[in-house]
Amino acid sequence: MDNEQDKQKYKFGLLGRDISYSFSRGYFAEKFKNENLPHSYVNFDLPSIDDLTEIIKNTSNLKGINVTIPYKEEVIPLLDKLNKTAKKIGAVNTIRFSKNNKLVGYNTDYYGFKNSIKPHLKSHHKNALILGTGGASKAIAYALKKLKIKYDFVSRTQKEGVTFLYSDLTEKIISDYTIIINCTPIGTFPNIDKCPNIPYNTISEKHILYDLIYNPERTKFLNQGFNKGATIINGLEMLRLQAEKSWEIWHKS
Repeated sequence: MDNEQDKQKYKFGLLGRDISYSFSRGYFAEKFKNENLPHSYVNFDLPSIDDLTEIIKNTSNLKGINVTIPYKEEVIPLLDKLNKTAKKIGAVNTIRFSKNNKLVGYNTDYYGFKNSIKPHLKSHHKNALILGTGGASKAIAYALKKLKIKYDFVSRTQKEGVTFLYSDLTEKIISDYTIIINCTPIGTFPNIDKCPNIPYNTISEKHILYDLIYNPERTKFLNQGFNKGATIINGLEMLRLQAEKSWEIWHKS
């Protein structure tokens, strides 16, 4: 019976908007090929989250969905249940279809980030700046909390939970926060000449600059860090780790 189950052709997919560049589709296509699995992975590029109900209704054998910008928070009301970590974070990037076809939300971004930054942490990495306040930044904050690293959010506009506006950032603040994480889409291909507007002068070799963007491999933001001798990390390892964690979640259901 198990064998039959394993051979069942399942569909998986990525939910987002303007996601033709997606890492996930290529990653899972390769995984299924290498592991000789009959499954497929497609992009659900939706102009509105409301279209998801229709997609689910019309896609047979759908087993799991990854969620990306801008739907990590918007998708929550459409789910039947949230895993407790996803509930604490307030954002979902993985949906599992349970046996009775209930939609269960998980967050594997947090796992991917935590395990990709951990090997680079040193004792002086005590404070982090999170650039951006979207769904991904919530998972980053949760991971930093677990790593016992103090963090503050930076945003263009004043809102709840935001400590600094970009215009507040001084060279002193940048010196004090030795981890800076870009959770915004600024610098993504094709806009590779852009980067978050922060004072880069006091970045040093003590800093970690982490960019959730992976295309290009080295963004302008990361280049600024590289030129100052900082440790730079792009989003690829995080994506790989969160994808494998998603697969684990879908596979056990």
